[in-house]
Amino acid sequence: MSTTRSLKTDKKQLLTDTALTLFYRHGIHAVGINEVLKVSGVAKKTLYSYFSSKDDLILAALAARDEIFMVWLAQQLAPANNDEEVITFLFKGLSDWFHGRVPALSPFRGCFFINTSAEFSEENTAIAEYCREHKRKVRALIQQHLHAPDEVLLDTICLLKEGAIVSAFVGKDLDAAEKCVGVLMTLIPKSG
Repeated sequence: MSTTRSLKTDKKQLLTDTALTLFYRHGIHAVGINEVLKVSGVAKKTLYSYFSSKDDLILAALAARDEIFMVWLAQQLAPANNDEEVITFLFKGLSDWFHGRVPALSPFRGCFFINTSAEFSEENTAIAEYCREHKRKVRALIQQHLHAPDEVLLDTICLLKEGAIVSAFVGKDLDAAEKCVGVLMTLIPKSG
């Protein structure tokens, strides 16, 4: 019985992982269910036993990416002992991602949540809400690691982080993250 359950879980995970890879690489609207089936090697009947629609598969892909990204971000920020290090580790990590040095995040194709939001114009959908929730979680994690309760600093970090991701992807400015660090350091009060 557990072997059967394991195989089912493996196929669901394979479908989710395949969809995430294809959606992130090519865009959600450019990838059909048949391509996910072809690349994964899973039967259509099996796919629909797990996902009632393409939207359900998209939500599973978003959840998978959210987990991957949040684990990576938590690891980036964990060693920070002060706000300067939070900024340094965050933007160094982003730079590594932009330059293809973070295998867990795949070759850089921008933010999957920004890209997905751009493809779905209706605001009151589960997909749009999931993208917003991801951004709230990222903000909360950064806030958790900051030592000073400074909303201006938090807002600026989050805005520059988003801007760096877009600049790196759309403008091909792979050094965008490093450019943010100096600006942010001016917002941290100097001690002594």
